[in-house]
Amino acid sequence: MAKVAFLGLGVMGYPMAGHLKNKGGHEVTVYNRTAAKSEKWVQQYGGKSAATPKAAAQGQDFVMACVGNDNDLREVTLGADGAFQAMGKGTIFVDHTTASAEIARELFAAAKKGGFDFVDAPVSGGQAGAENGVLTVMCGGEDAPFARAEKVIAAYARACNLIGAPGAGQLTKMVNQICIAGVVQGLAEALHFAKKSKLDVEKVIATISKGAAQSWQMENRYKTMVAGKFDHGFAVDWMRKDLSICLGEARKNGASLPMTALVDQFYAEVQTIGGKRWDTSSLLARLERNS
Repeated sequence: MAKVAFLGLGVMGYPMAGHLKNKGGHEVTVYNRTAAKSEKWVQQYGGKSAATPKAAAQGQDFVMACVGNDNDLREVTLGADGAFQAMGKGTIFVDHTTASAEIARELFAAAKKGGFDFVDAPVSGGQAGAENGVLTVMCGGEDAPFARAEKVIAAYARACNLIGAPGAGQLTKMVNQICIAGVVQGLAEALHFAKKSKLDVEKVIATISKGAAQSWQMENRYKTMVAGKFDHGFAVDWMRKDLSICLGEARKNGASLPMTALVDQFYAEVQTIGGKRWDTSSLLARLERNS
């Protein structure tokens, strides 16, 4: 059992922190910008809450975070009341935020200067993966801190791998999102085509899902897509944030991402028709609206 702080109780962080307490058996202190969410979590799971990231990090072995973006991350780490102000030798900060590789390297350097360790560890699996404790975690950092952190991360992960140096976890999450963007757009177009062709979609998917076209998106999203139900899953707003990070990194490293840039613009169209909080599979709604 370890002493763990968890910063950020959004749709991902809330259940992840819960798994640390219930499944992992750890002593957990939570912090959330909206204090009511922290109070609700403590009522549900036990543990403690803290008024600031600094207070939450005091005396902990590990500090985990899952917040919104680079700016939020800087605030909870390097701010006047940030967690880094309270962390010392032997402690590890694990960042589950989907953020830039640049800030991962920045915070790794700041942690080293402060005498503690930092692992960038973005996750994949969405809200359902967080709630069921079966996330995929992709990490950047050093071997020894990762080996220690992996044992704690296991409370909410089915796979956790160290990819490489600081920032490698965030870069791998970018690869993940680039893949998803293409797969979801392809599936949306395929379903749209099948419907326009007046095919029995159930029979089509039952057949092609046994071959090379199979994907997680096909298995888990085709029914809700065909039914026009998008009020669940990974929000379009979040996907656009992630794709913005991908495209920004591509401008730096010279990678060509034409499909990613195009799908990002398709998601912008989904936002304009009221789909900001719809699941990423709502690319089908855009096609049907435009046909």
